[in-house]
Amino acid sequence: MRLREIREEWEVKNLSRFACLSVNSQGRDYPEEECEVRTAFGRDRDRILHSKAFRRLKSKTQVFIAPAGDHYRTRLTHTLEVSQISRTVARALGLNEDLTEAIALGHDLGHTPFGHAGETALQLLVGSFNHNEQSLRVVEYLEERSPNYPGLNLTKEVREGIIGHTGKVVPTTLEGQVVRICDRVAYLSHDIEDAIRGGILSPTDIPQKLREILGNSHSDRIGTMVKDLITHSFDKPVVSFSEPIKQVVDELREFLFQKVYIGSEAKLEENKVYNVVRMFFEYYLSHPGELEERVGHPLEPHERKNAVVDYIAGMTDSFAMSEFQRLFLPQGWNRH
Repeated sequence: MRLREIREEWEVKNLSRFACLSVNSQGRDYPEEECEVRTAFGRDRDRILHSKAFRRLKSKTQVFIAPAGDHYRTRLTHTLEVSQISRTVARALGLNEDLTEAIALGHDLGHTPFGHAGETALQLLVGSFNHNEQSLRVVEYLEERSPNYPGLNLTKEVREGIIGHTGKVVPTTLEGQVVRICDRVAYLSHDIEDAIRGGILSPTDIPQKLREILGNSHSDRIGTMVKDLITHSFDKPVVSFSEPIKQVVDELREFLFQKVYIGSEAKLEENKVYNVVRMFFEYYLSHPGELEERVGHPLEPHERKNAVVDYIAGMTDSFAMSEFQRLFLPQGWNRH
């Protein structure tokens, strides 16, 4: 059967002239036979979805560290929301949904435990650490899928989209640009909802101008931003908001930084994160045998620092807290 070829032919006939077609992919670093059923980008999506790093996102902080309620977002639910919004936009713009979804599902694989507080702690300890670069490192090197190559051996377009979802370098594919913007659409809206649930904000705390333009509910805010993004980007070579909505989105982001991300009561626990991460960092550097046991292979002296960073960055919130208790808190005597 020619299922993959049929799909590729469909893309050529039906997608936008600005879409990234599967047949035009720049390929993988390590050549493989093509899948009989899936396109190259569909295959990448599935590899990310089945990875260990993706599963760990369920226990990593989005905004609130290890929240007690079941309805707060985690890094996994954030990723799924980014994927859904991105696919909606990509479909409306006639772009490649498989590529869009693969980038969206992989964009936060390198996020640390304790959210951006963990990322900042590693930056202070090693001088340079960014979660988008770590996400790329996860799919290129740290995940183990085949003995024939390191990482997941994803296409270049997916990897470019993952590292370009934040930072100064914007992806060249419109699919990557969609994820870059929809990441912001997702977190700006759902972080408001979580902050209201947690008593950090009330609905009326949001400036009236922002409520009037974007709406008062989670769905209204997303709907306004998505519709503007589609309308302003349709049949154009760049994905972007209209200038009026861009200004409002920037104002909303600044509001959340002031009221939720930096100055809120819920962020007080983040003051403890640096010392937790520092103690892990120093412990594993000074106990290379235990680190080797954890990573499953011997390490040369020059590899240890990077291995420590990789190991800490891969921790979930819950594992980090239990590991801290095991390593640094006295255990009760229970021998009979």
